[in-house]
Amino acid sequence: MISTYGFSAALTARPGMGDQLVDLLLTGLNEGSPGASEYCLVYVVSRSASDPDVVHVTEGWTSEEDHHRVFDGEAAQAIVAQIAPLLAGESEYTDHVPVGGKAAF
Repeated sequence: MISTYGFSAALTARPGMGDQLVDLLLTGLNEGSPGASEYCLVYVVSRSASDPDVVHVTEGWTSEEDHHRVFDGEAAQAIVAQIAPLLAGESEYTDHVPVGGKAAF
């Protein structure tokens, strides 16, 4: 499959809650969760090197429509509802069209 839609997000957790936010975002890879969907081709959670409460998420999807459909589901909405109380403010999103790259963990 080819990723035709993606985005990156910068989320700032309330002071000292960066670990909780990372742990919650990583549940997005659990079976039945959005990141485990066959339509999600890239799901990377990382942290700022200078501020442990700043968390970055990068996702690549087969299409924007697939992303929205999966995120309308119960599993995704449950994660989103748990994220909101951990955040210090609005998250910053940048959409993009993946053209290539590499990931190894």
